[in-house]
Amino acid sequence: MKIRVGIAGYGNVGKGAAKAVEAAPDMELHAIFTRREPDSLELPDRSVAVLPVSSAEEKVNDIDVMLLCGGSAADLPEQGPYFASLYNTVDSYDNHSIIPGYMAAIDAAAKNTTAIIAAGWDPGLFSMVRALSEAVLPDGTAYTFWGKGVSQGHSDAIRQIKGVKHAVQYTIPVETAVETVRGGEKPELTLRQKILRECFIVSEPGADNTEIEETVKKMPHYFADYNTTVSFIDEDEFLSSHTEMPHGGMVLRSGNTGENNHIIEFSLKLDSNPEFTGSIMVAYARAACRMSREKLFGAKTVFDVPVSYLSAKDSLTLIKELL
Repeated sequence: MKIRVGIAGYGNVGKGAAKAVEAAPDMELHAIFTRREPDSLELPDRSVAVLPVSSAEEKVNDIDVMLLCGGSAADLPEQGPYFASLYNTVDSYDNHSIIPGYMAAIDAAAKNTTAIIAAGWDPGLFSMVRALSEAVLPDGTAYTFWGKGVSQGHSDAIRQIKGVKHAVQYTIPVETAVETVRGGEKPELTLRQKILRECFIVSEPGADNTEIEETVKKMPHYFADYNTTVSFIDEDEFLSSHTEMPHGGMVLRSGNTGENNHIIEFSLKLDSNPEFTGSIMVAYARAACRMSREKLFGAKTVFDVPVSYLSAKDSLTLIKELL
């Protein structure tokens, strides 16, 4: 019997998740929940039910796992605990600095469900690499560089500002810092020394651009600790030049075993950030269902999930083919 999947939120990540469910041999998309008018959504498969979020409680017996595809800034803090009280859930919450508080709120709600949080590529896959490389090379230093590409979470945070119509934020690694680490050095790098943030904004007519720019640059957890540039452009330029969503990044660890130095590097180059994120969430949806059957309830992270639970293949096949 296939895993019945629901998707809450049909923006970029929701659409990516829907594609990933379609590609999964052991899953089927049962319903999409939206705050918009259900008839306004354009879906490739019209047989999938589109329902208002307010009807979520009515479908508890029909869905095995819910993928929460809203933004971290405004949507998930509210929707995460609500859905986790009803369903097994997976989200890609990405505000690193306040994950413990978010996890506590989810854990309090997920009394009889399994809720896997922060299951994107960072946090998520990169988190696993950081933990693995630290375990292998405890005498060392880890570095994470993001970009160049579009950060969905940071772009969404800008769009929450009053007077902003469209916004995109590009994360750009500082190349000199990357090459220093690859060369075997272990510099102490601040966030400003590792990453640049470049923002392009279309403001509403009459909006105060100076105030918007100041709000962006002072935004805690998102921009306040980085060198950030803000450019205001017209809508035509935005639509012609800033609607693609590539991204990527890398985790490096430079460490020693005695007098010998080693570099661990894991990198991603993504044509579509939301589609890749949706694919990760779908893999963790499979794990959430397996863990729920074992009554491993509450909030979980990628550190709590056996790697074999992510695969549609059984353990013996994984051993034969991949070990």
